[in-house]
Amino acid sequence: MSSHNLRDLQESRGNKIAEMTTIHDKAAQENRDLSGEERKRFNDLDAEVRSLNTRLTDAQKLAEFERLEARGDTMTQDAVVRRSLEGYSVRKALIECRSGHLSGVEAEWHQELAKDRGEVRGVMVPTEILLGGETRALTSGGSAGNLIKTDLAAMTDRRRAALKVEGMGATVLRGLSGNLELPRLIGSGAAGWVSEHTNGNRTDASFAKKDMGPKTVTAEYELSRRMLLQSNQALEPILRADLAYLLAQALDSAAIRGGGADEPIGILADASVQSVAGGVFSSDIAADLIAALETDNVTGTTGFLTNKKVMNTARKIKDTDARTIPLSELFHNERVESSTQVPDDIGATNDKNALIYGEWASLYIGYWSGVDLMVNPYHSDVASKGGAILHAFLDADVVVRHPEGFRYAEID
Repeated sequence: MSSHNLRDLQESRGNKIAEMTTIHDKAAQENRDLSGEERKRFNDLDAEVRSLNTRLTDAQKLAEFERLEARGDTMTQDAVVRRSLEGYSVRKALIECRSGHLSGVEAEWHQELAKDRGEVRGVMVPTEILLGGETRALTSGGSAGNLIKTDLAAMTDRRRAALKVEGMGATVLRGLSGNLELPRLIGSGAAGWVSEHTNGNRTDASFAKKDMGPKTVTAEYELSRRMLLQSNQALEPILRADLAYLLAQALDSAAIRGGGADEPIGILADASVQSVAGGVFSSDIAADLIAALETDNVTGTTGFLTNKKVMNTARKIKDTDARTIPLSELFHNERVESSTQVPDDIGATNDKNALIYGEWASLYIGYWSGVDLMVNPYHSDVASKGGAILHAFLDADVVVRHPEGFRYAEID
């Protein structure tokens, strides 16, 4: 794929978008709907632009691979996606969304993510950009006044709960459309010895499935008019980090203990995920959790996930000589992570801490398209002040595909 061909595709798409804009603006200036002939031409151009978008995306990927091959380098699909996101600005996308005219890489990604979704109110942002709460207005005065561009040092983040589920090795599916069925084998046939020239014993395999379907998590906060006008790169890390974190935190929490209905069913709420006897934390409880998975022939990348209270207890355990026992020994050389996202109010008395052990690839996280950002300047809280409410919507789901891949214990 030559750079010349790539430029031709970009130029062709630009010309068609310009013609669509001309048709639309002419009708708007004359305060009328599109005529029949204009509507037909507009729709034909729309179809051609969508086709060019697909061809251009493929061409950009091929061109990237060719450049790397010429240098003797290799690049994964994820790396190509990251490269194509270079220069993406959430702030630019939001400002242009308000005017109704997206441009550049932000427009390309919006068109790609919004296709086949019908009318989209707002701008679609790739999950790779926005996925890391309090709700408060960001203004140019007070503490947010430090965000108005002069010479800005790097922003320091506020303290947040650690998000662990994806990092533990959960299986992530992106760009889903429609509901998804995840089949699994739950019962195999059996082999047996037979005499010569006799029939074998026939047995049947059995299957089950887990369904994934989009569930919507949303977050919002208020932006002042001056904040939108004056802040430059200072607003970008807030949009990428803070707003993204709100969505990611909700998804991470749901993966651990989502209760179903409007939210996904997480590990601790899945009725098929079994527990082992708990109590005061000890290496024996960790051993029992490991043995439970080994008994079910679970293989793969495993690890423990718990909260800070259990970790604090584990760090204080000493041997008979009053020497602290390393965590690696207490958890039998398995990976162990902690987060305040892991609950400390489970059990019959709602005062137990969760210690989860699992083969984390058995947990599936699915994303449908990207993050939908909508700027609402008409909300009663901001309309008279010239600000806007920023709404973010993410369609995602979490499924424990193999419940036998997880066990948990209730720790005092």
